[in-house]
Order: sequence, then structure tokens, then C-alpha cells
Amino acid sequence: MRSVPESTVLASEYFESYSVVGLLAVVGVLFVAVAFGAGRLLRPVVPTPEKLLTYECGVDPVGEGWAHTQVRYYVYAFLYVIFAVDSIFLFPWATVFAAPGYGATTLVEMFIFLGFLAVGLLYAWKKGVLEWA
Repeated sequence: MRSVPESTVLASEYFESYSVVGLLAVVGVLFVAVAFGAGRLLRPVVPTPEKLLTYECGVDPVGEGWAHTQVRYYVYAFLYVIFAVDSIFLFPWATVFAAPGYGATTLVEMFIFLGFLAVGLLYAWKKGVLEWA
């Protein structure tokens, strides 16, 4: 009997785990495609002049569709997302920090991470983004 080299067995196990991930991705894509296809086939298609308007509210649009929006609102939303991500990273850090042997390393990593966030907040403050007028 001929024996299979150990590297071939390890490679087989390695790619086997990726095949499960690939199969799951294909099943997910098929599920979404079937759902969208069924929705397209089963929905009623009754085009009326009101449905062909830009807005389906029944009122004809008047004037331009252009409105000025301050960029400041987007910047506030962006800052919120940054600090929400920060809080998401703080909980796992706290659990790892409590584990023996990880104290000093995780403490330094978290101070570096918080330093990057502080620099971003300082930059936003210097640019006057945080001032509400």
C-alpha cells in the first residue's frame, strides 16, 4: 500500500474548511437570487401615470429637486460611527485584558488605538466641525 504524504493530508483538511465556506456563500447567493426572482414574478405590475412620477405621493413635484444640505450633519454621523466602533472594540479588549498573560500588551495596543481616535477628534475640533451654529 502506498501511503499519502502528510502535507497532502494537511492541505486537504485546509481546503476542506474553505469548501464549506464557499458552499455556504453559494447557498446564500442562491437564496437571495431565488427570493428576488420570486418577488419579481409574483408582484403585480400595473403602471399608472402616478406610479411613473418621480414621487408616488400623488402630488406633482414643483420646483427643482436640489436642496442644500450642510455637510456638518454627515460629519456628526461619521463621528458617531467612529465612536460606536470604538465602544465595540473596548468590550473585547476588556475581556482579553483580564486574561492572564495579556495585560501589558493589550494595554499598550488599546492606548495606541485610543490615541488614533483622539487625534481624529482633535482634528475635527480644530477644523470647527464640532461647533454648532
